[in-house]
Amino acid sequence: MRLFLLFLAVPLIEIALFVLIGEAIGLGWTLATVLITAIIGTYMVRTQGALALSQLSKSMNEMSDPSQPLANGAMILFSGALLLTPGFFTDAIGFALLIPGVRTALFNAIRSRMKVAAFSTGPQQQRRDPGIIDGEWEEVETDAPRVSNPSDSPSGWTRH
Repeated sequence: MRLFLLFLAVPLIEIALFVLIGEAIGLGWTLATVLITAIIGTYMVRTQGALALSQLSKSMNEMSDPSQPLANGAMILFSGALLLTPGFFTDAIGFALLIPGVRTALFNAIRSRMKVAAFSTGPQQQRRDPGIIDGEWEEVETDAPRVSNPSDSPSGWTRH
């Protein structure tokens, strides 16, 4: 029900803001503002996204918890979608998500509501089937002549 209300409220807020801002500054300036915020937002998302990707790579290389860089990347991606959506309300939320402090506060709020059961960065031990035997093999060439027709002599598997 909350999601339905969100999908209903956001377009209504956008329409109201378009009407109010359009009356205040005119249609041309309103459309120009929406276009300019989309261009600026795209540039900011690209730069912040590259930074988030490098932080994620660093956390993977150091074998540290990647949850914050992953969450930052997801929020930056969502921010980009909001900034490309025409509207003032979505632009405001999108620009807010590009502020590192806002992302950190949002991440901490979400993390405080979650419980992580287990996290490990070391090598994982896999459970093996006791019926499976690990081994190594290599093909050995013999000096015995090869039989041209396999049906002429029994194979090594059927010899008793």
